[in-house]
Amino acid sequence: MHRRTLGVALLAVIATACASSSSTSAAGSSTSASTAAECATGASLVEADMLVVGTDNPAYSPYFQGGAEKDSEWKINDPNTGEGFESAVAYEIASRMGFTNDQVGWIALPFDQSYAPGPKDFDMYLAQVSYKPARANSVDFSTGYYDVNQALVATKGSPITEATSIAELKSFNIAAPLGTTSYDTITDVIVPDTEPGVYNTLDDTVAALNAGAVDGIIVDYPTAVYLADPYVQEVKDGVVVGQFPAATDGTAEYFGTVQAKDSSLTPCIDLALAEMEADGALADIQREWLSDNTNVGTVPEFTS
Repeated sequence: MHRRTLGVALLAVIATACASSSSTSAAGSSTSASTAAECATGASLVEADMLVVGTDNPAYSPYFQGGAEKDSEWKINDPNTGEGFESAVAYEIASRMGFTNDQVGWIALPFDQSYAPGPKDFDMYLAQVSYKPARANSVDFSTGYYDVNQALVATKGSPITEATSIAELKSFNIAAPLGTTSYDTITDVIVPDTEPGVYNTLDDTVAALNAGAVDGIIVDYPTAVYLADPYVQEVKDGVVVGQFPAATDGTAEYFGTVQAKDSSLTPCIDLALAEMEADGALADIQREWLSDNTNVGTVPEFTS
């Protein structure tokens, strides 16, 4: 995926999905350090004097941007550019913990392997991984760096685009990538009349929509506005039909960094995120790469 031109139509909408100050770390670890940099001096790392950061490949916009060099291992965007929301968040966390940009190295790892049981080849992982208690049984999660809701993308003019309520979506064939909270939205929130579509990757899910194999797809909201961006056309003639209400009972979905279970780095990342939230750096990154980077227009919220 590629860069987008700037737009501010959804600034107020996306700004409400900021990182939650109430999200709590799933690591269960603590530190007496007062700063992220102090904490990180005693943390164990995969490689000495390096912070190894993992993400999925392809690394999608708007989370990663800047493209990739020809013959690069990165299929769409190279995280080393520092461009895109999650790349910028990763480098800011690293800086708060005392790492220079040259001390940050990226590795590619499939999304579902990030929270699989077992040892890790990364120190932290960012690829829109939502906290789930079941996932936290096998790995650590940081506190949230982005509160997120889900949205429905479809093709302009198709019958599903007329839906304004969740109930009206039940009769349609809707798909999402396997093992994601997007898929959970279909099964647990929409509860469709027919078996939902499920695909191994986001690429495959988008291809199914473009081929007319499904009526719509569920993805996280920032991805939805990117896929339907008229200047991007990842979904041809795409439209964001609506977004799903965020939970108000304290269980709102959020993205956290992923670490090996009981990682000594997790409390340091939590401290870094707390610093970023306190001084406005996290909000600035969200504004630069999410709020100010959309051309879709106002997206309504589905009613019940």
